[in-house]
Amino acid sequence: MTKINKVIREVKEILRKDTRGLTIQELAKKTHVSRITAAMALMKLDGAGIIDVRPIGNCKLHYLKNEFLKNEE
Repeated sequence: MTKINKVIREVKEILRKDTRGLTIQELAKKTHVSRITAAMALMKLDGAGIIDVRPIGNCKLHYLKNEFLKNEE
């Protein structure tokens, strides 16, 4: 498993547990990777239609879409 795939898996699990929405910086801190790596994982998830992104001021909050909130892999 590549590093980015591992981060994607971790991000999905974090967003599944924390439904209030998280920023790139918060996700990077929780996954122990750089903001760039976290952003790359989020771009892939967004492109796959797995997450929603909500801009608030300078930040973007990331949420797992409802259909992916159930435990699945």
